[in-house]
Amino acid sequence: MTSPSPTNILQRRQARERRDYLYRRALTLRDAEIAEKRAKLKSSLASGKPLDPSIANDKSLRADYRYDESRPDRTTQEELELDDEYSHLSGVVDPRILVTTSRDPSSRLGTFAKEIRLLLPTAVRLNRGNLILNNLVGSAKGSGLTDMILVHEHRGTPTAMTISHFPHGPTASFSLHNVVLRADIPNAERGTVSESYPHLIFEGFTTVLGCRIVKILQHLFPPREPSAKLGSRVVTFKNIDDSIEVRHHVFVKTGYQSVELAEVGPRMTMRLFEIRAGTLENKDGDVEWHMNQYTRTARKKDYL
Repeated sequence: MTSPSPTNILQRRQARERRDYLYRRALTLRDAEIAEKRAKLKSSLASGKPLDPSIANDKSLRADYRYDESRPDRTTQEELELDDEYSHLSGVVDPRILVTTSRDPSSRLGTFAKEIRLLLPTAVRLNRGNLILNNLVGSAKGSGLTDMILVHEHRGTPTAMTISHFPHGPTASFSLHNVVLRADIPNAERGTVSESYPHLIFEGFTTVLGCRIVKILQHLFPPREPSAKLGSRVVTFKNIDDSIEVRHHVFVKTGYQSVELAEVGPRMTMRLFEIRAGTLENKDGDVEWHMNQYTRTARKKDYL
């Protein structure tokens, strides 16, 4: 009897971990729904207002309510954040990110991928070559990487970026607009780019979806320790009408409460068009959110 190859063992382990994660996620969703019903029941008992029939007729909820008094009241979102995809990473270990391109990239896309790598202090860049996406993702998971960033182009212009979190997702897809490389920014800071851990600024993300995007983006950067030496870099993500403006600056302190900024680049605008469960190669993952331009109010509503 032949023994299974290391590749088969790795694939089985990843499939087992995926099933375990989905099972824990289902339990978390169930607990979140129960917690939301408990909060409504408690509020109704305190105020005397009538309950929704689906909650009022739930006999098991009423029977278990007195035994759940020690359970803290959490919203659905708070319950889901207790065991989300980033809980093992947040503030504990530095992310390890792989930056790569679509096949046969132009020189401009290769330069853009290099600048994305310089933007992220703990990232590495890989020349794609003829690697198939499934093999690339499998190797990244086996190497213990936490994220993959795949950039795409159209006729030499970067047009899209896909950010996939390992080992279970999510995968967020953005379109890119107004991409300006370092060499094309007037009066930009030249020379070697500082790779110190940057300060992050997120502005204008007010909805639940906006907070989800903030979590995806901020976990691409390593956490800053309060006792660490003050870094000289700032990366800004500003939401303006669902367009995320990205800027990268270095600063020099010129006075007690004044600094001087110099843009480093790259400069770009990102627009979210899909968040999907699972990793990059999984095209059948559940769609968590996607941009729909065909509804009547799609262009009037702010999603982030």
